[in-house]
Amino acid sequence: MKNRKVIVKVPASTANLGPGFDTLGMALSLYAWIEMSESGTGETTFEYYGEGMDGLPRDKSNLLYKVAQLVFEEAGVRVPELTVSMYSDIPLTRGLGSSASAIIGALVAANALIGSPLSKEKLFKIATELEGHPDNVGASLFGGIVVSAWDGSEAHYARIEPHERLKTLVAIPAFELATEKARHALPSTLSMADAVFNVGRSSLLVAALAGGELGLIRHAMKDRLHQPYRAALIPGMAEILERAADFGALGAALSGAGPTLIAFVDAASGEKTALEEFLKSTLAKEGIEAETLWLSPCPHGAEVTVEEIAGGEGLSLPERIKGEVKA
Repeated sequence: MKNRKVIVKVPASTANLGPGFDTLGMALSLYAWIEMSESGTGETTFEYYGEGMDGLPRDKSNLLYKVAQLVFEEAGVRVPELTVSMYSDIPLTRGLGSSASAIIGALVAANALIGSPLSKEKLFKIATELEGHPDNVGASLFGGIVVSAWDGSEAHYARIEPHERLKTLVAIPAFELATEKARHALPSTLSMADAVFNVGRSSLLVAALAGGELGLIRHAMKDRLHQPYRAALIPGMAEILERAADFGALGAALSGAGPTLIAFVDAASGEKTALEEFLKSTLAKEGIEAETLWLSPCPHGAEVTVEEIAGGEGLSLPERIKGEVKA
């Protein structure tokens, strides 16, 4: 193990997909990379690359270190000192699963470092306990579209292969929105009518995605559980959700807790430019600058590469993954 270096590539994720609050997630073609090895110096060290990473802790309070230690403890081994590097194209606290990708990356890397004694299902359970809900972590771990359930002790999932024509457009506002703040906006109780509405739409969405019924998505992505209450936190969101279909979207939703907004699009659509302009101009009217990205559903989850360290420092993580990063 001392001569082993592990690199894990983890996809971003979008959660909820409208009505599937805390249960539906989809992996996206935007990635983070985590490199992990046992420290050869007897000290734990961290290197971060990518925007917004400068303020992350570089001691043993670091999330990646603590997550890795959970794996080692579960497996009954000791690896007290680690060398960890991370590069991420996934923006922090924007609703694209940045914390979930970090958790999954650290779990998978630590597990691979000691010979992968823990199953993916066990890693999924640990990740769900850490994140508090299974949607983002399930998508980043397994890839594709993941339907999941968590009762506080057991995590279950079913995976759906994304339709070959399904694409997404995300609009990422230039401000952060903490998940905790977004959750505080939600009501403590719901009416039976709203609960039934969401059960129906969520069920219809799962069936539409599983059966490739792209035309049903616009009807199925409607929601009364969380988006109406979070709309006030993101000016322009209500208009985008209501009118995106008029500009060629199959449907639109708040991505996770936001503030990123996501539109599902048929790859054969001829209205991609109009839709992108609609999203940007609607947010701009509210004084919000936003970056737009066209992303595909990512069909695979976390991918592992294990290398033997031949001696010396070798290439840095950015040098190893050059050509894969967004920039």
